[in-house]
Amino acid sequence: MASEATTGNQRHYRCVGIGVGPANLSLASLMFGSPGMSNVFFERKESFGWHDGQQIPGASLQVSMLKDLVSLSDPTNAFSFLAYLHSLGRIHHFLNARFDAVPRQEFRNYLEWASRKNPNIVFGEEVRSVDFDGTFRVRTSTGTITADHLSIGVGSRPWIPPQARVDLDGAQFHVSEFVAKAANMAGLRVGVVGGGQSGAEAFLDLISRPHDQLPRRVSWISRRPNYLPLDDSPFTNDYYMPCYSDHFASLEPEARRRFNAEQVLSSDGISEATLRQIYQRAYMHRFVDGSPDLIALYPNSDVTVVAEGGAKSPWDLTLTNNAQQHHVELDVIVWATGFRTARMDFLRPIEHRLEREGDEYKIDQSFAVHWDGPGDHHIFLQNAARQQRGLADANLSLLAWRSQRILDRLRGVRTEHQKASFIEWSVKPTGAVEADQTDPADPVAPAAPVPATPVVPVQQAVSAQQAVPAEPTDDQLQGA
Repeated sequence: MASEATTGNQRHYRCVGIGVGPANLSLASLMFGSPGMSNVFFERKESFGWHDGQQIPGASLQVSMLKDLVSLSDPTNAFSFLAYLHSLGRIHHFLNARFDAVPRQEFRNYLEWASRKNPNIVFGEEVRSVDFDGTFRVRTSTGTITADHLSIGVGSRPWIPPQARVDLDGAQFHVSEFVAKAANMAGLRVGVVGGGQSGAEAFLDLISRPHDQLPRRVSWISRRPNYLPLDDSPFTNDYYMPCYSDHFASLEPEARRRFNAEQVLSSDGISEATLRQIYQRAYMHRFVDGSPDLIALYPNSDVTVVAEGGAKSPWDLTLTNNAQQHHVELDVIVWATGFRTARMDFLRPIEHRLEREGDEYKIDQSFAVHWDGPGDHHIFLQNAARQQRGLADANLSLLAWRSQRILDRLRGVRTEHQKASFIEWSVKPTGAVEADQTDPADPVAPAAPVPATPVVPVQQAVSAQQAVPAEPTDDQLQGA
């Protein structure tokens, strides 16, 4: 564990992390070995996990392997994906395999490797509460420590609509439990509700099983007008650059809300390869294998009622399509309806001191929460500001950059030197010079320290248990 100061019998750290998913794991990796940056990161689970219940065979990432924990901020860092492959002696094999995309299980194993490699990661210790009395006082399941700063990265939790009836018998469950609960579906009528990548992967898995393990029928239900692909085109991917994240944060709340709704397919669309495999399986079942009624597709359909059926049909779903209703009878329902930000009840002792913006804690340009405490103590918030930072906030794309910005804030420096987008996101004043341009005669001139953001008075005290964003999303599968 990183060296820490000791006051009496109490340990004190420069930074304490709460939660060990990709977001805080990225920060811990970049912070590792930094002089004067004592740190520890707590995870309540006994061992590392990342969407383990959705590690469906054949599933892959929707982002480049370079969008790992550290590479886009520190390409030489020992916690990179390439370093992982090299350390295990299989980097040449990986190259020769020529994967179209990184297998998701492989990336999950990489994240676990990084967590094991870092001695500042502590599993099996839950943070129970956080208070402040001149320093942050963090009470865990084993004791109390103090810290100058906090980094919260508690991730997301499954979201299921209120009409669902999740039960203990496995007849309805969230897709996050798919691997365990969808093992024995032979001869059953199964419905997958949700038109994002998670729903697509679950549907593909169900219709790709050996003949004696196939369900009787598999229905795929989505509110979207069709089964729509991920927009992975070059200019759309500029939404996932640091400069756009900063631009997005400068927009008015209504403009941000509208953008997130309009561009959701840049983050939550279905990979083209997945769609192609589904279409090919549908072709084979209908025209070659002699199973024309195995697959039922219901886009543009909203599940409005989930009622108990009779003895021969456990569930009767009412679907609404263009104001017309029809019914689908199912034995099992898989809810691929996305995720929402996890609860942060440990903040309850200080939540009245934290400013809100809508359903989120309000953050500044360094992802520090606005609060009424001293400006030299920060609460950094990762993967919980979609309304303020856009679709990229829950995505792996800006993971390393966000962590680097937090670390820069702690160190009082600025290390960002990347060029701006080709796209002019906003109108610049006449004669303005690009912010990323530097004097070519002095290419390594140090950047000015990032000033602390002024404390904004608390305008609204909202319980940490209240609702999070109204639109659940599927992109946390690729995110932090």
